[in-house]
This record gives sequence, C-alpha cells and structure tokens, in this order.
Amino acid sequence: MKISKYPFGSNKDGDKITLFKMINNNGYEVHIINYGATITSIFAPDYKNNLNDIVLGFDNIAGYESVNNPYFGATCGRYANRIKNGCFIIDGKSFQLAKNDTHNSLHGGIKGFDKKLWNAFIKNGSITMSLKSQCGEEGFPGKLNVEVNFVLNNLNELIIKYSATTNKKTVINLTNHSYFNLSGSGNILDHFIQISADKYTVVDDEAIPTGELKCVSGTEMDLRKSVKIGEKIKYVQGLGYDHNYCINKKSNELCFAANVIDPVSRRTLTCLTSEPGIQFYTGNFIDKINGKNGLIYYKHAGFCLETQHYPDSPNNHHFPSTILNPNDKYESTCIYRFGVNNQ
Repeated sequence: MKISKYPFGSNKDGDKITLFKMINNNGYEVHIINYGATITSIFAPDYKNNLNDIVLGFDNIAGYESVNNPYFGATCGRYANRIKNGCFIIDGKSFQLAKNDTHNSLHGGIKGFDKKLWNAFIKNGSITMSLKSQCGEEGFPGKLNVEVNFVLNNLNELIIKYSATTNKKTVINLTNHSYFNLSGSGNILDHFIQISADKYTVVDDEAIPTGELKCVSGTEMDLRKSVKIGEKIKYVQGLGYDHNYCINKKSNELCFAANVIDPVSRRTLTCLTSEPGIQFYTGNFIDKINGKNGLIYYKHAGFCLETQHYPDSPNNHHFPSTILNPNDKYESTCIYRFGVNNQ
C-alpha cells in the first residue's frame, strides 16, 4: 500500500491541515484529513472498473468547518450518538454535558472530536491519529488519550481501530460517520441492505432510547434479509432510518454486522465490528448541501453504518456498558470491506 500526504489548506485558527492518501494494489483509495480524523474520499471501482468517490464530503476545509457539515466522514466522540438531557451519573456523581441537539448531547457536544485537530503520523503502512482530551471538556470527566488507526489493505478493507485510556472513570463511545453512496451520486433508496440484528433500540421523538429492545420481526425495521432501503422507509419512525441495531453477537469478537449492494454499479460494502451496535442512518436531514465536485446533496444522498455502543447507554444500565476505568483500555474495531458483485 502506498501512503502520501498533501496540504489541505488552513482552518479558522490558522492551523495547517494535512490530507493523507492511501492507495492499495487494486486501485482503491482512501483520503483522510487530520481535522476531525475525517475520511474525505473513498474511490472504488464498479463492475466496469470505473472509479468513483463513494462517500459524501466537501472540497475544502471550509466545508468541513461549516455549520452545514452533518459530520461527513468524521470521527465522533467522546460519546457518539445521543445522551439524554446531556446528563449521566457515575458512582453517584452527576455530570452535565453540553447540549447541542435540542435537550440532548450528540456526538460529543459543541466541539467534539470531529472538530479537533488531531496529531497524525504514518507508520508501518498505516495512518495513526491521536488526540488528548482534557478532563471537563464538554462536561466529560477524566483526561482521555485517544488513538485512531487507519489501514487500507489489499483485501480492499478499510480497517479502523480505536483505542483510549483515561485517568478518571468516564464514558466513551467512538465511531466513524462516513456517508456512503455506492453509486457515487443520486440517492441510496435503491441500494439493498442487510443488517444482522434481531432487535433494535426503540427511541422517542428526539431519537432517545426508551430502554426497550424490540424484535424486528414483522416490522419495517426487519433488515435481516437483504431489502431495498427505499422499500419500507416511509413506514419508519421519523424521516427515515436513524436507529441503533443490536448486532447478533454474544461477546466483543469481530463479526459481520451489515452488507450493502448497489444494483447499478454492483459495488458492495460489508461492515464488520467488535461493537454491540450499529447505527443505520439514511441521511434524513441532508437538505441541499453543496458537496464535492459541484454535487448538491439532498435527503437520502448517503447512508451511514456507525459501529458503536447503544445511544444513551450511561442512562440505561441494561445496555452494554460504556464505562472506561483508569488502568483499563478502550478498544474497538470497524472494518469496511469493499467489493464488486459480478453475478
């Protein structure tokens, strides 16, 4: 695999941003910037060997810093997804987080990891980005040291490994927020998706879990067999899919979570994870965003497969725990495997 780096302008604070390019032996490319540890482009061939960029994003750093950026390609933390009322309790002590999603905290708060300048270096055929988050940042307890490692191998897999340590008991939940469109343009309603989950977390009208883990059987949420995304989307709560699926697994081993196929380009995306959940989101709130290469993104222009723990886990103690203790190490792996269906 070849890795190179290029300048990507400067952010509002005057910091120089670096773009890293990974290219494997099969011509797949992954571009990542150290602002937000953000995936800006993934180039993948279709069945005619035509390369297209299959993730949504912007042409410049100004786009990624803008208020119109819905976390395109970003690393989200300290706590990806939502925490109800921006509040949780650890050992009897209450912690109040910044509220940036009506009454709730979303993706780490007002200035989460997606808006941070990460340290980055190339080593052993991979890109590692690191960040130090101070105690009290956005209201979270504990000083957190975080690393995210990106590898593109010759099996056409983008492997993302997260790790973190803390000096005080805290909560953590990291994910990547890439919006995929396997056709490279248009919407994703004709893509077919399969998610290996018998249950999902029921949410209220603010997308906060009620605590119920509901069986998908017989509902519009049943994606256990490959189904066209647009087939039942109008029956889904809210404006479309934006729900955490409880992956069928018994431990933290790496396992199959989801598979997506675009019938036109025949590109495929398989997602594996060590996490217990995956947030399937269909870009419901995208509203005429000026994106890369002159494209304008509309509703359902992309889908997200955000591997993570369940939303609001700190306030639902029957959910898998997101507590990180001092002397313990947080570790999480997500694999996005790309391919072409030639059948």
